[in-house]
Amino acid sequence: MRIVGGRHRGRALAAPPGLAVRPTADRTREGLFNILEHGRFAADRATLLPGAIVLDVFAGTAAFALEALSRGAAHAYAIDKDPAAIVAARDNATRLGELARMTLRQADATHPGPALAAADIAFLDAPYRSDLTAPALAALQKQGWFAPAALVAVELEGEESFEPPPIFAPLDERRYGRARLVFLRHQP
Repeated sequence: MRIVGGRHRGRALAAPPGLAVRPTADRTREGLFNILEHGRFAADRATLLPGAIVLDVFAGTAAFALEALSRGAAHAYAIDKDPAAIVAARDNATRLGELARMTLRQADATHPGPALAAADIAFLDAPYRSDLTAPALAALQKQGWFAPAALVAVELEGEESFEPPPIFAPLDERRYGRARLVFLRHQP
């Protein structure tokens, strides 16, 4: 697994041992960042990443957060309940020299605690078929983790059912092999 774009392009990311973490495939992450960088969801069709506050939930290796920082995000927040994932994410951020621009929180995404900042862009990649995505979105929203009009990308298994909380408006869906990305707009 590698950073696919930006100033850290090609740099490897380490995952914790075992099967607890399922990293987002490079192809899926590259598709997601192409959409973010080409302004598909920006009013002025400009890239969304420079200066953005990003949130990586069910972060695992923190590949989304680190990819966003590589491409110009201002700060990244990563949440995962697995201690081994937090260690791997911290190690990856340290090796890339991004630890100062990244905040890690070991927490259950359905009980994330109060927001440290409101994210402009968020990515949630719950374990497939866990039914954790909608409750996590609701909990994060309640705790102030999303800026008004924040763009939220959710990764699901292809045919996995998903109904976002009403405060999130569906925008688009894309498929990348087994993965499906659902794009939502936070509309408080």
